[in-house]
Amino acid sequence: MLIREEIEQREIEILSPLAAKSAFSRGRAVPEEKCEMRTEFQRDRDRIIHSKAFRRLMHKTQVFLAPEGDHFRTRLTHTIEVSQIARTIARSLNLNEDLTEAIALGHDLGHTPFGHNGEDVLNSVHPGGFEHNVQSLRVADVLESTQSREGMNLTAEVRDGMINHTGPNKPFTLEGQIVKLSDRIAYINHDIDDAIRSKVISLDDIPKSSLELFGYSHRERIDNMVKDVIFNSRGNGEILQSEAFRDELIQLRKFMFAHVYKSGRVKKQEDLAKVEVVISSLYDYFLKNPKKLPSDLRKIAKEDGVNEAVKDYIAGMTDRYALTVYTDLFVPKSWK
Repeated sequence: MLIREEIEQREIEILSPLAAKSAFSRGRAVPEEKCEMRTEFQRDRDRIIHSKAFRRLMHKTQVFLAPEGDHFRTRLTHTIEVSQIARTIARSLNLNEDLTEAIALGHDLGHTPFGHNGEDVLNSVHPGGFEHNVQSLRVADVLESTQSREGMNLTAEVRDGMINHTGPNKPFTLEGQIVKLSDRIAYINHDIDDAIRSKVISLDDIPKSSLELFGYSHRERIDNMVKDVIFNSRGNGEILQSEAFRDELIQLRKFMFAHVYKSGRVKKQEDLAKVEVVISSLYDYFLKNPKKLPSDLRKIAKEDGVNEAVKDYIAGMTDRYALTVYTDLFVPKSWK
C-alpha cells in the first residue's frame, strides 16, 4: 500500500464523519496522477506554499500603510495567523487539518498591494470591479502556472474555501467554514494588537462589553474566541459561534472600522491619495501600453483582454514593486 493510501485510510477511520476526506475529494478540473506520499489536500497546501504569489504576501500591506517598525502585520503574517487559528479549530473538531491549512494559506493570494485601500482603487478603475477572493481563485486557476501545468489545478474543496472565505456564500466543507470565521478572528485581534502598539487606540478605548466577554489581553481574546467556536460547533453540521460572541464581534468590528480602519492616524489622507494615484496611474498606463506588460501577461491580454491582464499585473504587485514601477514611469530621473 502506498503511503498516501495509508494516510487516506487513517482519515476515513479517525476523522469525524463530518470531515472532508481526501480520498473522496471532488477532484481537480484537470485529472492528475496521484502522489505516492501526499494526499490531494496536502499537495494543494504545498503548491500554495511554493507559489510566487504566496511569497509576495510578505511585502503586501495588511492595515498600516508604510508602518514605522518591524512588528506590524503584513498580508503574509496575517495568512499564517489565520492558518494557526483554523488548524487549532479543525484539530479540536476532528476535521481535516490538511484541507483547512491549504484553504487558509491560499485565501488571500489575490490581494492587492496597499491592502484594502488598493483593492478599493482597483475596484473603482477596473470594469466589472475587483474582489480579492475572486482574484485569489484566478491566481490559483490561471496566473500561477509552471512549464508543465497551467494554474495550480487545485481541488474543488480548496478552491471553494478560497473564493468563499469572504462574502455571503458559505463554503460547502466545514473546513472552509472554519477558515471563513478564523479569518475574522485573526484580523480583528491582530489589528487591535497593532493599533495599540502604534498608539492609535489604547486598551481603554475598546468597548468594555468586548473586553469583558473576550478578554483584556491579545492571548485571552483569541483563546476565548477559538474555544467558543469549538464548543458551539461540536456535533453540528456547521461551524458556529455562540450568539453572544457573534453579536459582540460584530460590534467590535464596527469599532475597528470607526477608530482604526478608517482612522486618519492609521491612513493619512496624503498616503491614501498616493495609493489612488499609484494604482490608477499604473492601470491607465498599461491599458494604453499593453506591450509593456511582462510576456506572460501579454499572453493573457490576448486571451482574456487587456483590462484583465492589467488588473492581474497590478493586483499581483507588492507595495514596493508598485512604487518602483510608478517611480520609473512617472517620476523624472532628475528628481530621483
